[in-house]
This record gives sequence, C-alpha cells and structure tokens, in this order.
Amino acid sequence: MIETRTDTIALTDGTQLRLTVAEPENVVRGGIVVLHEDKGVTERIRIILAALAEEGWLTVAPHLYHGEGSETSESETAEPWVAERVRGLSGESVLADTDAAFVWLADRGVSGEHQGIMGFDIGGTAALVVAASRRLGAAVTVGGGGIVTPLSVGLPPLVEIAEEVSCPWLGMYGEMDSHIPPEEIDKLRSAASGAGVITDVVRYSRADHRFDTDPESAEEAWRRARNWFDLHLR
Repeated sequence: MIETRTDTIALTDGTQLRLTVAEPENVVRGGIVVLHEDKGVTERIRIILAALAEEGWLTVAPHLYHGEGSETSESETAEPWVAERVRGLSGESVLADTDAAFVWLADRGVSGEHQGIMGFDIGGTAALVVAASRRLGAAVTVGGGGIVTPLSVGLPPLVEIAEEVSCPWLGMYGEMDSHIPPEEIDKLRSAASGAGVITDVVRYSRADHRFDTDPESAEEAWRRARNWFDLHLR
C-alpha cells in the first residue's frame, strides 16, 4: 500500500495549510482533492488517499480545520471541537483551501480538466460547494449533509446551489442515515437535474451515514466513485 505524508504550505493570506498527500508510484493519470469527514483527516481518509494513488491518481487532502485538535481516531466519538469547527466552516474558507490544493496539483503537472474532487460527510457537502463554484473535471459527494438546512451559517443549503454545478457530479447517500431524510436526498436529486452537466444521485437502502452497516453497498459505492473519475477525468 502506498504511504501518505503530510506537508504544510503557505497561503496567500499568510496562514498555513496542512495537506495530506499520496503519490502514485508510476504514471500520474490525474489528480483528486479528497475532503475529509467531520472528524478531520482520519485513518479512513488516509486509506482512501492511498487506494486512489494505487490507481494512478495524485491525491491531496487539505485539512479544512485549521489549528490544533484537528483530527480524531476512527474509534473516537465526535469531541465538542468537531461541532465547533463544522459550524465555523464557510464557503469562503472551503474554496480557499481547495483552491490551494488544486494549485498544488497544477504545480505537479495536473491540468484542470484532469482534476477532480471527492468528499465525505462534511467534506461531501464542501465538494458540492466547490463543484458549484469552480470549473474542474468531476466531483463526488458521499453523505454530504446540509441539503435543506445549512450545516453552518457560512455554507449554503445544497438544494440552492446544486443547479450551479459545472462538472459531472455524483452524489451517494445511505437511506439509513439518521441525519439525512430520504426526502431531502430526493430534493437534492431534483435540484441537481437542472444543472447543465451530467449528475446522478444514488440512494442505498441498507447503508447508513458512513456506509458501515452494509459492506456490499460500501463496495458498490466505492466502485461507482472510481468509475466516475475513470469516465470523466480521462
């Protein structure tokens, strides 16, 4: 398995941003920005980065939570700082961090049409915000909340921006997700259908928020996401 590493880069406002990255051992097919779940860049996210790199994608995960206390282990429950950091996210901060990650990819020879984004949980929400605001090759959202009611005052409801998506976008949700009612997923699908690009919203009847309840659904969703990038970033 390819190993990940964490770098620190300087942003234009004088602050620093941590990036966890994984590089293919051979030819680079393109680049994917991976946006982490609510707990930060966990071991689960590092495994995903490494797996994508195994398939030839140069992968980079910006740490959306700045400062100390920005990660937890898979076994830990969400600490109070997690909810606080989620509430503190804004579209402006998300776009600034992902722009830096896209520049990092471009500096390594990955052009815009070969750049994609994939996010989980709060990162899935952020991925759709980015796909509605920037031009890139493809985007994937897994379990992104804030569909009707925003996750924070700085983020828009996803139903209000889905029609603005400018690249092929795939959304995947578990119907057993206690945080996201199925009817909200349907509203998101309807909103995204008005975009002038290919969109698809898939519901998994046996999956929960993180697809832990049904390994078969998790495997199918993972395969679908990889196929999405294979199709649209080539």
